Amino acid sequence: MKYSTILFDLDGTLLNTLEDLTNSVNFALRSLGYPERTLEEVRGFVGNGMKKLVERALPPNAQEPARTKCFDLFSGYYGEHLHDCTVPYAGIPELLHTLKENGCRIAIVSNKMDGPVRELAGIYFPDCVDAAIGTPADHKKPDPYCVYEAARSLGAPLKECIYVGDSGVDVETARNAGILCIGVTWGFAGKQALEECGPDFIAESTGGVLSLLQ
Repeated sequence: MKYSTILFDLDGTLLNTLEDLTNSVNFALRSLGYPERTLEEVRGFVGNGMKKLVERALPPNAQEPARTKCFDLFSGYYGEHLHDCTVPYAGIPELLHTLKENGCRIAIVSNKMDGPVRELAGIYFPDCVDAAIGTPADHKKPDPYCVYEAARSLGAPLKECIYVGDSGVDVETARNAGILCIGVTWGFAGKQALEECGPDFIAESTGGVLSLLQ
């Protein structure tokens, strides 16, 4: 393989989490009497962490303490329902197993909170992921902090790492970390928006990702 260590985004790259995120957002909004959001609206809100997701879902005139209350309601509900409808994208389990069989180290670097990232990694990829890192509030992607942390925890030189993600945030994160990025077209951002961000490579299938890594 060309790279010893493959770093993956989670939402929109490895897992389709959109329905569970939408249900959790709408539980919080509904609980506070705010209008609910559609699946497509929530798709556009994802990418900069859970707190930003909730902020974007709230009406523009929402103020404190409602903002904090909404985030707390969302977090509590999502913690109990984070894998009700979530599924891996087609071919992802097979891709990760193939990478492991070829001696690659695999990490997840997500803008989710650390607890859900580790829980989802354990549920869906228990034998494949060597490190699963949720990003702290003061180091959200595209800050490269957690890319560095993942590489450090795996003992991997950055020159041996590559990042795989579905959004402009992922492309910028890789760029800020000084590593290459594979943009995947099946995620939340969509192919056109991804292409406009200029990833180093684009893959339209998990087979395409594997070909770029070999």
